[in-house]
Amino acid sequence: MSGPKFDEDALEGVYGEALAEEKAGRFDAAAKAYRACLEIDPDDHVGARLRLAALGLGETPETAGDAYVATLFDQQAEMFEDILVRQLGYGVPALIGEALTRLGFHHFERALDLGCGTGLVGLALDGRADTMMGVDLSENMVEIAFDSGAYDHLYIGEALGFLGDFEEDEPFDLIAAADVLPYFGELSPLLEAVFARLAPGGVFVASTETFATDGAGGSDGPGAPGEPGRPEGGAQRHAGRAGGADFAVGRDHRFHHGEDYVRKAFEAAGLEVLQAEPIIVRMQEGRPAPGHLFVARRSL
Repeated sequence: MSGPKFDEDALEGVYGEALAEEKAGRFDAAAKAYRACLEIDPDDHVGARLRLAALGLGETPETAGDAYVATLFDQQAEMFEDILVRQLGYGVPALIGEALTRLGFHHFERALDLGCGTGLVGLALDGRADTMMGVDLSENMVEIAFDSGAYDHLYIGEALGFLGDFEEDEPFDLIAAADVLPYFGELSPLLEAVFARLAPGGVFVASTETFATDGAGGSDGPGAPGEPGRPEGGAQRHAGRAGGADFAVGRDHRFHHGEDYVRKAFEAAGLEVLQAEPIIVRMQEGRPAPGHLFVARRSL
């Protein structure tokens, strides 16, 4: 396996400079350094594009980027569950199981855990699928998911690419995506790919993160004017094909989606929304991070 095709030491130095400038409130200088990161590493392993967008000083990317997501979760894999579940109170996998039960979906023939991470959704749905499959971009995460014993088959790959390229034709009657949509801006390509892989009447369940004004709590999309740690006005909400103020990169460098936008995107993809429940995704900087749990069904 070949090593990185960029100067890692140079990237580390410039990225450290960018973080320091941002922390000090020198946002133009920070943006200059983040752009220098992209010159060193166009694949963007450090997420410079997201940080520029969060500052309101760069275009909003379509996704978080494969290199950034894989690097982030490969680094976090060993401590992922301790930080996310025990320290930040992340409970989306359990909420998925409860929502499916409440709506009368008790058992599935073929289930796909999209962005399976360390296997939390697989464990939450243990025994409810004849065949449970998982895919994640992070090899280190997949290794931990394998050890969980919750999956019949596991794959390493990016969510959208996997849905498009997976060689098996047999559809799924459940696709779950916990903590996946916050790494996509425009959702239509992903939702269309989900639709294509679902059996008629199949179920798609996914969590989103939303703007603070769209739900309870303190995670955000655009920053409030004068908010510490970002320039006046913060990131801008962007209009997607569904129209309106749709999504933005929040100060946590994840995509936050408006509920109306997500509903319209689901419906446009042929997914009938059965539930859009406001949830607390986790704690973020000591405050609840608001989101929604969507349960949808492919049209017959």
